[in-house]
Amino acid sequence: MEPETIRTTVGIIGNVISFFLFLSPVPTFFKIIKAKSVQEFKADPYVATVLNCALWVIYGLPFVHPDSLLVITINGTGLVIELAYVLIFITYSDWQKRRKIILALFLEIIFVVFIFFITMTFLHTTQARSMLIGILCLVFNIVMYTAPLTVMIPNGLGTLSGAIQLILYATYYKTTNWDEDDDTPAEISDVELSKKNSTL
Repeated sequence: MEPETIRTTVGIIGNVISFFLFLSPVPTFFKIIKAKSVQEFKADPYVATVLNCALWVIYGLPFVHPDSLLVITINGTGLVIELAYVLIFITYSDWQKRRKIILALFLEIIFVVFIFFITMTFLHTTQARSMLIGILCLVFNIVMYTAPLTVMIPNGLGTLSGAIQLILYATYYKTTNWDEDDDTPAEISDVELSKKNSTL
């Protein structure tokens, strides 16, 4: 089997896997549409994936990295799917969240156009263009997969805070005199009784 055939076969398999990966959040969006609310779900991973797919589409263009049809097809498809997810988020979010999502998309468009302009204006070989766009794709690929951590960070901080409180409670529990407050009323009542008896 020739290397080109192996490359194409592996690329097709990778595209199929990536396609199902793009479709994996579909149950989440069925819940959002059914509830007509984004609930506690966040748009961060999908907004990050939009940028990632857009950069990979640029990378696969013939004048950036020739013979990258598989890269364009899967990332073009992924871009459409992720934009649909983001549109659902915009539709069912409150105004504050909606504004943040729209602003993020606007900044992404500016960034992609800027990168495309820089690449086509100042880099005149496909090798240089594919090097720059390829590095950016790898960086934002990492950003895409770490975007869900924005959901985990607040929960992690809450867990850490709770753990610290439990440790402090366990540390100082034995050194606290819990009977001190209970003894005070009894002592006062004994004094009052003795005063009453003396007056009688």
